[in-house]
Amino acid sequence: MIHLKSAAEIDTIARAGAILAELYRQIPAQVRPGVTTADLDRWAEAFIRSHPGAEPAFKGLYGFPATLCTSVNHEVVHGIPSIRRVLKEGDVVSVDCGVKLEGFYADAAISIPLAPVAPEVAALLERTQAALHAGIEEARPGRRLGDMGAAIQAVADRAGYGVVRELVGHGVGRQPHEEPQVPNFGTAGKGLKLVEGMVLAIEPMFNLGSAGVRTLPDRWTVVTADRKVSAHFEHTVAVTADGPRILTI
Repeated sequence: MIHLKSAAEIDTIARAGAILAELYRQIPAQVRPGVTTADLDRWAEAFIRSHPGAEPAFKGLYGFPATLCTSVNHEVVHGIPSIRRVLKEGDVVSVDCGVKLEGFYADAAISIPLAPVAPEVAALLERTQAALHAGIEEARPGRRLGDMGAAIQAVADRAGYGVVRELVGHGVGRQPHEEPQVPNFGTAGKGLKLVEGMVLAIEPMFNLGSAGVRTLPDRWTVVTADRKVSAHFEHTVAVTADGPRILTI
């Protein structure tokens, strides 16, 4: 079942999203050679809890042990922060995080390069972020999920990237994952019609190589099948009469 949100509920999600936006504004300064992904996780949890009433949305969710998902290089999503994972120059770390505030959730992700990175990796990050905004532009009443997926997929197809299909975006609000599923691929004019009050986590995941992925034995970390670099960007977006409203900026 799809739960439409009132204007007041969307405003609450936006307040959770504002905390995430500030976290993502600050975290690139924390991402540097010699830092571990566990260091990033400790910093992020303290930052979120410094805001009255805010909680890390992912910690304990379905048994996940951390505040952040930190996925490095060929890891696509759901990487578990570790004191053994030390970042170095040339790495890309995708950081996915959620905030719970007053019973509502916001969700966002960003891929951060530790310069210098290879030109093809820099282009992957730029185009994946561009695809996110292409999908957001379709988040309007009367458009369809297929319009959103097609807009995202078109960016990947032009560049020859693999679009991860096993993992998709989703509704978000009173629960961290709600209906509908929001694929990063599709056919324009097809799929569920978007209506005012939907709140969606839109999150393209593009691979520098093939679309194939697999899950590691930790049962969380999803990696590219060919071990090539992946990128992940995400915003929480409300469908409004005035067009898409990004709630995580």
